[in-house]
Amino acid sequence: MFHISDCKKYNRCHRLFALDQVREREPFQSFVRMDETIADLAARKLGITDCFRGERNDDPGLAMEALKTEEWLMRARFEYGGLRVKVPFLHRVNDRFDLYFQFNGMYPRNDDMQFYCGVVWVLEHLHIPLGRYRIIHLNAEYVRKDQLDPEELFIVSDSFYNGHNNPTIRIEDAVKANMRDLTAVLKDMALLNTDNMPEPFRTQKCTGRSRCRYYEECFPHETTVPDNSILNLTGARYRYDMLKEGIETLKEADVSRIEGSRMQYAEIMADRSGGLFADKAALSAWLSDVTFPISFLDFEWECFAVPPYEGMKPYMVLPFEYSLHIMEKDGTLRHRVFLSVHDDRREMAESLVKDIPDHGTVIAYNADGAEKLRIQELAERCPDLHDRLLSINERMKDLQMPFTSGLVYDVRMSGIWTLKKIMSLMGERGYQDLDIHQGMEAVFEWRHLDQEEEDIDREEIARHLREYCGMDSYAMTVIFQWLRSLAE
Repeated sequence: MFHISDCKKYNRCHRLFALDQVREREPFQSFVRMDETIADLAARKLGITDCFRGERNDDPGLAMEALKTEEWLMRARFEYGGLRVKVPFLHRVNDRFDLYFQFNGMYPRNDDMQFYCGVVWVLEHLHIPLGRYRIIHLNAEYVRKDQLDPEELFIVSDSFYNGHNNPTIRIEDAVKANMRDLTAVLKDMALLNTDNMPEPFRTQKCTGRSRCRYYEECFPHETTVPDNSILNLTGARYRYDMLKEGIETLKEADVSRIEGSRMQYAEIMADRSGGLFADKAALSAWLSDVTFPISFLDFEWECFAVPPYEGMKPYMVLPFEYSLHIMEKDGTLRHRVFLSVHDDRREMAESLVKDIPDHGTVIAYNADGAEKLRIQELAERCPDLHDRLLSINERMKDLQMPFTSGLVYDVRMSGIWTLKKIMSLMGERGYQDLDIHQGMEAVFEWRHLDQEEEDIDREEIARHLREYCGMDSYAMTVIFQWLRSLAE
């Protein structure tokens, strides 16, 4: 018996599907908090008071029996041809059942047709008469007041949305246009096992939006390639073709078959220059308007699907910590840190405008995609501090820019320019001695505090969080000094 997620894995990669059938998976921790059960809130939006409620591992026969008597079915399990599906909502209207899909985001698009078509395929083969196709999703414009309002939190639509977030093709039309018979696919899936494990075969799906969890297992030789390997050439579509042709290093790259980005230029020139490339003129220009004292700022935050606090929208983030290192002209450093539990945005805003100097440059890593947004949100939350907070943004520079713009590249970066990777080149222990090693680990640890779990050492968790966030802002000071030395 398979689920639609298995079909999606099989279509992406037969080997991925086969490995997942035999490997024990680690417990999944969502990047987004869903403290509220979205399905239960959606049921309130739909006006459901009495219904059949399916449970994990239900016998599919229970849902088939419920169809005979119930007006609403919620999370019902159905099975046909070896494929088991969970249907969010079915509503009896006369002699048919309206089908409600549930989308836990804000703008459902027709990019997951395997799921929608799989559900309909099972229901149709069970001869369940379907009426209208609808989808219930979160309302991007909803702003929570004191109490959560499920009526305003959700939108019910009969269409998918396009890239401009406008309704486009009808769900029923899209499903019918993409419907395929799954019988042969399910049969082939059942035949795959450890005895006939597919051989690794690299495609664009191996990396895609994110690298497959089995990538290093399938291609172990890539874990030992030298730093200047052609495989580390950022965004190069033909790097594997070049490797097959004997082009092994960055300096040998066929320039007629690369995209020609500034990052690629920096990588190739670094290899041709002994391992390091620095555009000193451009780097000096970037550094020229940096003034002391310099404030190195880093935030940590949590993201909630359903807004838990007043003034928040769906998927709005809640900053819970910042670390600030302040560098004077003589190189001395002062450190400030703010760590909160629950909704302390007001206190954080007050602390930030107090801690950060009212003059001098503010530096963050990926400032436009992170710190500037957090400060903008705090400013909207605290109108009386609005101007003081936004003045921080006006003085902010992005420490990531010299790397993403190809001003600096060290081949030891291996095509990666995270704070941790660059810090590892500086000859300092950096993150190695910390109990938390990356951002999502910090979020998972903070959840122990926010959810007030028992049998935890709250002081130890708080100390680990301060150390990790503090290392992020400290790492920026080290990298900044390195960039200054390169420019000189």
